[in-house]
Amino acid sequence: MQNFSSVDSSGRQRAPWWFNLAGQLLQPWVRIRRDPAEPAALLQAGSPVCYVIERDGFSDALILQRACREAGLPSPMQALPGTRRRRSVFALARRDGWVLGRNRKRTPNEPLRQLVRSLEGLPERDIQIVPVSIYVGRAPNRNSGWFSVLFSENWVMVGRFRRLLAVLLNGRDTVVHFSAPVSLRKVLAESGEISPERFTRKIARVLRTHFHRIRAAVIGPDLSHRRTVVDAVLNAEPVRAAIASNAAKEKISHAKAWRKAHKLMLEIAADYSHPVVRSVSFLLSNFWNKLYDGIAMHHFDKARAVTPGYEVVYVPSHRSHADYLLMSYQLHASGVVVPHIAAGVNLNLPGIGPILRRGGAFFMRRSFTGNPLYSVVFKEYMAQLIDRGIPIEYFTEGTRSRTGRLLTPRGGLLSMTVRAFLRAPRRPVLFQPVYIGYEKLMEGKSYIGELSGKPKEKESLLGLLRGLKVLRQRYGHVALNFGEPIELTPLLDAASPDWRAAGNDPEAKPEWLNGVVNQLAEQIQININRAADVNPINLLALALLATPKHAMAEGDLLTQLELTKDLLQQLPYSDRMTLTPMNAAAIIAYGEQMAWIERVKHPLGDVLTVSGEQAVLLSYFRNNVLHLMAPAAWVACCFLNNRRMSRAALLRLGRIIYPFIQGELFLPWDGDGFCQQLQRTIDFFVRRGLLESTNEGRSLERSPGQEDGAFQLKVIARSLIQAFERYYIAIAALAKNGPHTMTGGELENACTLTAQRLSLLNELSAPEFFDKALFRGFILKLRERKVVWTDDGGKLDYDSTLEDMVRDARVILSREMRHSILKITPGAEREHAETEQQHVAAAVADGNTPADTPETDLHQRHVQAEHQQHRPQTTAAPKSEADDGPAG
Repeated sequence: MQNFSSVDSSGRQRAPWWFNLAGQLLQPWVRIRRDPAEPAALLQAGSPVCYVIERDGFSDALILQRACREAGLPSPMQALPGTRRRRSVFALARRDGWVLGRNRKRTPNEPLRQLVRSLEGLPERDIQIVPVSIYVGRAPNRNSGWFSVLFSENWVMVGRFRRLLAVLLNGRDTVVHFSAPVSLRKVLAESGEISPERFTRKIARVLRTHFHRIRAAVIGPDLSHRRTVVDAVLNAEPVRAAIASNAAKEKISHAKAWRKAHKLMLEIAADYSHPVVRSVSFLLSNFWNKLYDGIAMHHFDKARAVTPGYEVVYVPSHRSHADYLLMSYQLHASGVVVPHIAAGVNLNLPGIGPILRRGGAFFMRRSFTGNPLYSVVFKEYMAQLIDRGIPIEYFTEGTRSRTGRLLTPRGGLLSMTVRAFLRAPRRPVLFQPVYIGYEKLMEGKSYIGELSGKPKEKESLLGLLRGLKVLRQRYGHVALNFGEPIELTPLLDAASPDWRAAGNDPEAKPEWLNGVVNQLAEQIQININRAADVNPINLLALALLATPKHAMAEGDLLTQLELTKDLLQQLPYSDRMTLTPMNAAAIIAYGEQMAWIERVKHPLGDVLTVSGEQAVLLSYFRNNVLHLMAPAAWVACCFLNNRRMSRAALLRLGRIIYPFIQGELFLPWDGDGFCQQLQRTIDFFVRRGLLESTNEGRSLERSPGQEDGAFQLKVIARSLIQAFERYYIAIAALAKNGPHTMTGGELENACTLTAQRLSLLNELSAPEFFDKALFRGFILKLRERKVVWTDDGGKLDYDSTLEDMVRDARVILSREMRHSILKITPGAEREHAETEQQHVAAAVADGNTPADTPETDLHQRHVQAEHQQHRPQTTAAPKSEADDGPAG
């Protein structure tokens, strides 16, 4: 490093006047962001500090001097106390000459020897070595020009002129990263009796590795040579064996089989390019500002703090094609390397595919069946990425959710990741769940069509151009919430203490592997849900879609929104959940602004309503947060058709139904934990006056149907009632047809047809009501719980447990709904008479008090009660408690 020091009148070393002048001239062009913001807290008091920078350079010295001055750190330009060094900084790599010199990546032997010699014979003395990384223009913002993008930070050690241009163009986006200091005395003691020459080489090697790791974390891995990855995959033993097998099977030459594997590899592999990533980031910054009103990241600092030293696998929810770009853009803008993303080969479109590939996308076919060579090549490529420490991103759901719920995860990529780690467990693997929440989706209308039976439109360039018209709209805010990370090693330790031995045979599949993958997949979904973001549109959807006509008086809507917010604040789902700070009035105004709801003026008070198609679209955003309301919705459901119910019965039925709700909504509790949450929810409802605790807390009672409390409970209950109706469709269809009459597939089809028919008759606004995947999941959970099983002939059999579930459904579902389902359900003619005496006897056995006569819809009764307030009292007939019957 050049000598920038001079001596003042007191004999102390200081920077020369021209160095200080250069710093003043450079100051308007450079804005420094320190990482961490207060690096002085890292240092030990009383020990001299010597800084180490990665590259020698005049601008780097000026930036370091200013960063230290602003942070209150010792100046790098002063002499290092106790040594012969005239300054307190040295560089790992130097450049010969001033204009056309070359890099000299030599170990800094002489500076390190001087430091070591200064400690000889002085055991109480120490020196702190502080590595400092300086990055100019790491992430150009939306105001940056194209030259700023071209001259931003990369892996190439550029010349002085190019560095000067980078400082002038990108100096306002300069990051100075201070690492934790290293005690030279401690490292000497740990190294034992080795020669000073070997010790200096060791320190230099450690420093190079450190700077390489930091640079990879900040600007991404050095993947400029895609060829090396391709060659490594094709030379791997499993791929070579697969090539030989393919040649023998298809009776072709080995060279032809190798070319076939090489072609597959080129189809799969990413071609990561830092200039492309920076250029796309530059373009997206303007794109997002036109499309969204804001992109928020929550708990990202927690995620970033735990990732160093790990192979990070990002596993976000998948709701839109924008997920890919949003994640990559936000990570890059936040100073984290962009991950390699597993994308469907359907996105490898002309013109678009190459850009995605250079942005880190690698492409995979939907199915590997019938192509063992492709399967081996792809798995080996995944293993190479993990072995090289390259962060990865993929969607465990496998496809975008068309309903707003998390889909049942697919274990293919998870299994490949686990097996790759077993083969080479050098770097621990960390899975980072991410919840992505929207307020409006570009694909909303296409999702409705697909759920209604229309075929999925194949991705094409023409389709992409046709879809550009959606970019004229505004889509509100987006939230990226980082959930609790999941370490792979503890899961493996719990599954098999000797799991490391499984890596000896790469082709072996341990018997415990499927269990680990399934557990990991479920925990990822649970942690995604625990990080949910509740935005204003979610809250409006929960309230308005719970009414028959998707309309509510403004006063009622204000009260319902305030109640839901209070519930989520007092009984938080997790510490990672986030909730909109808007109050109820602001939420309604925002919903009108986003054109989700409409206001109907009326002399007796305005009504907020949702139109037919908007209601279907809005169901997507209700489903995003449905899991947050599950305990409250279950408690409220128990009082749809019952004025009174024992606390014990509510908890008993809750424990029975919980495994099915948990499997559908990926809830985080076990059975006991869910009951505890139910207890807390009951206490909340009692405090709010929605329920009354009687009989020394053993019984619960709600108010009559025309009162506010009953109406508010019903709105909460209806968010989950369709799930229980679907459950009843399945068990009723099986019970109606009898044991040994239906296969699992036949039951699934019968349920789907019944739900479709019921949806048409009742004008349900939720397309997922007849989603075949939800019925499939429920039937699978029935098998897991041993409620049903398959006989020798492949038909479903069951015992009295299923009949008990049919009986218990009477507590939740009205007689009208149960009769409608039984009437519509296809099957053999069997007697299923449900007498009122049986209904009352079953309910009384559980301590429930059902109403004696049917009542009209609770919401309708609530509106009627409001209208009665404006009529003469003589026209209002008194109501009796017996009128408070099933809600229907």
